[in-house]
Amino acid sequence: MADLIAKSPCAGLLPVTHGDVTLSEMDMTRMTSIAPFKGQDKAVSATLKDAHGMALPAANRATGKEGSRAVWFGQGQALLIGPEPVAALAEHAAITDQSDGWAAVRLEGAGAEDVLARLVPVDLRKSNFKRGHTARSQLMHIMVSITRVGDNAFLILAFRSMAKTLVHDLETAMQGVAARAAG
Repeated sequence: MADLIAKSPCAGLLPVTHGDVTLSEMDMTRMTSIAPFKGQDKAVSATLKDAHGMALPAANRATGKEGSRAVWFGQGQALLIGPEPVAALAEHAAITDQSDGWAAVRLEGAGAEDVLARLVPVDLRKSNFKRGHTARSQLMHIMVSITRVGDNAFLILAFRSMAKTLVHDLETAMQGVAARAAG
């Protein structure tokens, strides 16, 4: 019988640094999709707040903090990242474990906005896209979720099957930004 070895989506690919920007894999122990039943948004938000210290995020927003975050993930859907969801959430929402389906990376550094500007057709400058803002967007070849988690830091989620492409596209843009800064 073969012994299976669990690997993270970006195993062997990250971390990488070019110039003042670093791309690293986020250790996400648990990711859970939360889709409130019709008319249950307030109940879900109250349950999340009581159990996990964060409300259900509004469209294009995230709540919580590092290690325990809820990210808007499309109409009528949020992604709880970090904690195991309290059982009471299932009374008000469809709950689905998504932990193995996503690659999660952190892009950070003074040039992170410039890197994303080369890849994403969304204005992610601090003046428009503040901490806690989330966008679902095309990043070159793949759909991603981008959340600003710091002044110069972004959480980027992509399908696990696209991890290598995600890293390649981001690293190529990082190299371009670094070369321009050095030039």
